Amino acid sequence: MTKRTLHLRSPSEQSEAPKVQKKGRGWKISEKRLDALHERARELRRHSSEAHKALAERFAKADLGRYKFTRHAVVGSAIVDFNCHNLGMAIAIDEGDAPDPIATRRDKSLEAVGIRVMRIKAADILENMDDVLARITAGMRLRIGDKQVARREHHASHPRQSAPRGRSYRTSNAENR
Repeated sequence: MTKRTLHLRSPSEQSEAPKVQKKGRGWKISEKRLDALHERARELRRHSSEAHKALAERFAKADLGRYKFTRHAVVGSAIVDFNCHNLGMAIAIDEGDAPDPIATRRDKSLEAVGIRVMRIKAADILENMDDVLARITAGMRLRIGDKQVARREHHASHPRQSAPRGRSYRTSNAENR
């Protein structure tokens, strides 16, 4: 078995440090395109549909704990009606009757990067708000469960990266005295 040693490069050998990307710029989208997306999202927030306004009002009144849904959020190169960053969950409101092939492709690309998209019809929001909120809550619970399973799998496969839960540093120090 050979022993490896760490060698640090001299400052002259090191390449220039990568530039820190601005918020939302990590998707490798051009500045011009991203600025256009943010401007379009701003316009959508100003001129929302009735279904969107009704759901936004219910989200504002609801106590969702640490989970927050942002209206007309830019996620990658898409604008979703509501986005919960902590859950990796997006809600899209279908205003029309026919499924849009562009929306389907956008949903697949968002799911490819770990964001689950829930589609809800505008008519359902306006007619059965309680049923819609129950569906959203169920979707949130599923997403929380998915995140917990992924976290457990990560901790099991990388045991040295995290401290054990349940015991703080002070508690374990006090017991050792």
